[in-house]
Amino acid sequence: MTTLATIKAKVHAGERLSEADALALYASNDLLTIGELAAWANERKNGANVYFNVNRHINPTNVCVNRCAFCAFSRTAEADDAYTLALDQMVGRAVEAVGQGATEVHLVGGLHPDLPFAFYLELLQDIRKNAPSLHIKAFTAVEIDYFARISGQTVEQVLAQLIEAGLGSMPGGGAEILVEEVRQKICPEKISGQRWLEVHRLAHQAGLKTNATMLYGHVEGVADRVRHMALLRELQDQTGGFQVFIPLAWQPENSPLKLDTKGTSGLDDLKTLAIARLFLDNFQHIKAYWIMLGEKIAQVALAFGVDDLDGTVVEEKIGHDAGAASPQSLTLERLIRLIRIAGKTPVERDTLYNPLRSF
Repeated sequence: MTTLATIKAKVHAGERLSEADALALYASNDLLTIGELAAWANERKNGANVYFNVNRHINPTNVCVNRCAFCAFSRTAEADDAYTLALDQMVGRAVEAVGQGATEVHLVGGLHPDLPFAFYLELLQDIRKNAPSLHIKAFTAVEIDYFARISGQTVEQVLAQLIEAGLGSMPGGGAEILVEEVRQKICPEKISGQRWLEVHRLAHQAGLKTNATMLYGHVEGVADRVRHMALLRELQDQTGGFQVFIPLAWQPENSPLKLDTKGTSGLDDLKTLAIARLFLDNFQHIKAYWIMLGEKIAQVALAFGVDDLDGTVVEEKIGHDAGAASPQSLTLERLIRLIRIAGKTPVERDTLYNPLRSF
C-alpha cells in the first residue's frame, strides 16, 4: 500500500517514485509533508542556491494559424490587434537588453502564415551580429515543426540551419499536456504530444539543451499531469537534454477556454511543484515561473522544492494576454530580495545554468 511514509522512505533511499506514488501525493492533503520531502530532495541536488537570469522576452508575432482553446495571445492576420515586429525592432530590443545586463533573449511567437523560414534565420543572424554576447533561446517544438513544414525540410535540417544562424537552446513551450485525449480538447491543431517529444529528442541529438513545460489547471486530471511528467522523465533518461521543468498555471481570465474554474489554487500550485521535484529525479532544476504564479506563490515555492525563479523577463506578452496579474518585469534587486527573504542564496546564471555570480 502506497502511503506518505512509504514514499518518504523511497525518497530518502534515492529510489525512483512510480506514477502510483505521484498520484498518492496528489491525493494527500498533507501539503507540508510533501513540501518538506521536496525541499529535502532539492537541497540534495542544489543546496541552498536559487537560480535566475537577466533576460528579455521578445514575441515576434501574435498572428497564428492555430486556434488553441486556451490561448488568449493568438490572432488572425486580419485582427485589429494583430502585430508582427520588424527585424530591426527585435534586434533593437536585443541590443537594448544587453545594455540592461541581459545574458539571454527568449524568442517565441505565433505560427505566422506568411513569414518564410528565412525570416527567422535572418532574425537570429542579426541578433548574433548586433548582440553577440546574448544567448539566443528560441522557438518551441511547435514552431520548429512548423518551420520544417513551410520550408519542405526535415526537423534535423531546420535545427542545423538555426544552430548555424545562432540558436543556442530551445524553450519548453507547446507541451501543454502531452496526453493526446487532453490535447484533442484544448489544442487539436497543434502537433501531437509524441511529435513534441520527438522534436526535443532531435534537438538533444543535435547538441541543444531544451526546457520542458506543463500547462495545468484546465481540463486535465491529475493522472494526465503524472503521465505527462512520466513521458518527460522517459525521454530525459534517454537523452539527458532537458535542463529544467516548468509547470505553467493556466490563466483563465482572458482565455477563450471557458470552464467552471477560477484557475489553479495556491495549494495546487505548490503541490504540483513539489511533486514535480520528487517525481522528476533526472531533472536538475524545477522552476516557479513567477509570471504565471505571481511573486508571492513563487517565493513560497522555494520551500517546496523549487530552485529557479526564471529571470527579469521584460515585456512578456503570452501569459499577460491570458490575464496574468504579475508585473511585466522584475528588477534584479527585487529578484535577489525575494530569494534572500526565503532564506536562500541568489545565484545569477546563464541560460545553460553556469553560475555567473552569487549575492
